[in-house]
Amino acid sequence: MKYVAGVLIAVAVIGGAFYLKKKLDTYIEAPVVAMKEAVANQEATAFSTPVEATGTLETVKAEAQSPAKSAGGSLSYSDLLALADNKYADGNVPLGDYRYTTDAPKKGYIYLCNARQDNPGSMVNGSWINGDTWNFLKKISVSGSVSWPNAAFSNVISAGMRVLTGNALPINHTTGVFPVAANDPAAKIDPNPSTISAQTLKQSIPADPVYSDTPYCMTGEVGIMLTGVPLFNGFDAGLRDAAAHELQDSCDGHPQGDGQYHYHSMSKCFKGVSVTTVLGYAYDGFPITGPLVAKDEYLTTEDLDICHGITSEIVIDGVKKTTYHYVMTQDFPYSASCYRGKSYMTRPAGAGQQNQQQMQQGGQQSGQTPPQEAISACSGKTTNTSCSFKGGRGETVSGTCRMTPSSSLACTPNR
Repeated sequence: MKYVAGVLIAVAVIGGAFYLKKKLDTYIEAPVVAMKEAVANQEATAFSTPVEATGTLETVKAEAQSPAKSAGGSLSYSDLLALADNKYADGNVPLGDYRYTTDAPKKGYIYLCNARQDNPGSMVNGSWINGDTWNFLKKISVSGSVSWPNAAFSNVISAGMRVLTGNALPINHTTGVFPVAANDPAAKIDPNPSTISAQTLKQSIPADPVYSDTPYCMTGEVGIMLTGVPLFNGFDAGLRDAAAHELQDSCDGHPQGDGQYHYHSMSKCFKGVSVTTVLGYAYDGFPITGPLVAKDEYLTTEDLDICHGITSEIVIDGVKKTTYHYVMTQDFPYSASCYRGKSYMTRPAGAGQQNQQQMQQGGQQSGQTPPQEAISACSGKTTNTSCSFKGGRGETVSGTCRMTPSSSLACTPNR
């Protein structure tokens, strides 16, 4: 009897455990299944705004298909969700100074056709730069809010070409005050003396660009954004990280020497930065999108190919299409770092246009001679020797003696 009773008790315990496990499995798996179904629905409808994060987001990301296994190299929404994160939530990103190549493309570097180094506009580092990183949340901006009622821009497809026409003034946001006012705190870092002026922009690029497995090198400009503003690459004239060293306004733009207003990085004034939203077009015809996949989930440089792009479904001219596209990111090089198609960039004659030779050399500003103080600081010294000199506002500028494009040894500010 004791033996029979023991068997009955064991059966009851096992049965109760099985029932409890089944209930727990149902409780745990239900929200995961629901989230997977939501992701599937999201892919089917091609989101125009990112999905909201939930408590099971990380579970879905962990179980998502590996991007390397996606058919034809195209990434699904689940693939993108698996890649995205919020690693730069604190604002600290790697500094991109001198991260370029001229012989072959490399992820995280800009593949320049010619690496010309000029005297940079900003000679003083801001407090947001710390060693090999900088903080985009702590960086100051140029003051002011100037409207441009004469701003003009059009985006028209004609005979297989996308024709972008405008005057380089922003059609849907304001700019800061340039030249930078003497009482603006920005003047102590980057006293940009240039005045924003209308330009003549008319650029024809392929409406259906052809993807090349062999990337093309690039010059100083990347493309034109749908705000009507040109996008330059991630460098300043000295081949330093422009977003870190130079000062822009609250919309992340500023004028160069001839008055052309432009961006180097993703503008805070873009109206939505979803990975499916086209923000502009590169000069090879491929679209440029934002990095946002879901709430607080962004793509970064490490998630993209060597030209800073991916192939996925986006919305172009109101139509869903799977295509290669560049992705703007919070970290360097910020946008396209080489071209996946042949560049159709032209330099038509017009107010403020830089000459073609300069752009082929990769510079953003006209050639400049280093200040005499910088040259004198390296008199009698050799390359890579430490140096310092007094800046235009009496501040001490520390740097390293380097050979300049004008073949003179000058003190170049350290990072």
